Amino acid sequence: MSDEIETKLSAARTRLILDRPFLGALVLRLPMHATKPERCKTIGTDVRALYYNPEYISRLSLDQTQYVLAHEALHCALSHFARRQHRVKQRWDIACDLAINPLLIREGLKPPPGVLLNSGFEGMMAEEIYPFIDEDTEEETHDDHFYDQEDRAQGSSGGQPLDQDESKGGGSGDSDSEPQESGQAPRPLSETEQEQLAVQWRQRLAGAAQQAQAAGKLGATMARLVEHLLQPQLPWRMLLARYMTAAARDDYSYQRPSRREGNAILPSLKSAQIEVVVILDTSGSINDTELREFVSEIDAIKGQMRARLTLHACDAELCKNGPWCFEPWEAFSLPANLYGRGGTRFTPAFEWLERSDRKPDLVVYFTDAEGEFPKTEPGFPVLWLVKGRGKVPWGQRIQLN
Repeated sequence: MSDEIETKLSAARTRLILDRPFLGALVLRLPMHATKPERCKTIGTDVRALYYNPEYISRLSLDQTQYVLAHEALHCALSHFARRQHRVKQRWDIACDLAINPLLIREGLKPPPGVLLNSGFEGMMAEEIYPFIDEDTEEETHDDHFYDQEDRAQGSSGGQPLDQDESKGGGSGDSDSEPQESGQAPRPLSETEQEQLAVQWRQRLAGAAQQAQAAGKLGATMARLVEHLLQPQLPWRMLLARYMTAAARDDYSYQRPSRREGNAILPSLKSAQIEVVVILDTSGSINDTELREFVSEIDAIKGQMRARLTLHACDAELCKNGPWCFEPWEAFSLPANLYGRGGTRFTPAFEWLERSDRKPDLVVYFTDAEGEFPKTEPGFPVLWLVKGRGKVPWGQRIQLN
């Protein structure tokens, strides 16, 4: 049985290298170790290596074996082990699987029984999927995520020893660092290991994509994913501050001075007040806590520049108590007479803006992006801060989740 399992794993890895070199190159980075069923129910990874239950592998077809190998490699390459932060482990694990599985199916791989598949999450990152996972969910992943246990190792040297036959497995793989000493069980990552492996897998991701692209075998979906992951990732608060700062019109002016100051024209710094319009989506999908958090963030950024803020609210129609105006020296707070909780339409807000006397330097719209958009893009910059998975037809979209 051991020889048959190793032959199947080797064949599956070879097929991935030949047919899908991007995934194959990632799988090659994981040495494989057989474990007992009580240690690993199916298959799993601690980011350093891949662990499998021989009984589980024996029940899979060759196509399904390719799928589970690629699945574990993507957990590592997408740095799921380093991105959980404050999130609940079970919900995060489910979100990660729901992000990976559609990618592999789109690549033409055949999933084994028991994998998590929910329609509607295609093309979404785990952070975007997480809010849609019920807090009391009873769903479970088909694999084990050894890298992220609740009791994280803090620089410990390893777990409990394995039996001698458990430290042997199909293939040694190619790793830039030893995943762990031979004879040790999978264990969670220390903070130092997490940081080091995140950088290492980011490099491996870029290298695998480059090799697959050179061979002409990097699909469009994977190419977009790699491009997104390799771009610098900034928190939405930092991006919001960047856009609001860019809208500020502090600049040097060469306007002719008063005659009493002489004939020389020297540059002087002129600071103009900027007009920022903030629109809150008050439909039922945005709760009060999220609105207050968003408003407090705007107020903090507002203190860094001379910005006159105009606040309005809209669900299916504009809130009749608005708009509310805040001068640069006034605190920006949530009005007490704000109301909503109806449907979602963005058209009324932009019709109101078009009718207004002064065109804004920047419009910031806080929403779930599920509603009716105007057919034409306005003549001023629009920044959408989106909670959820909704798409926008124009403007700059920043993901909140």
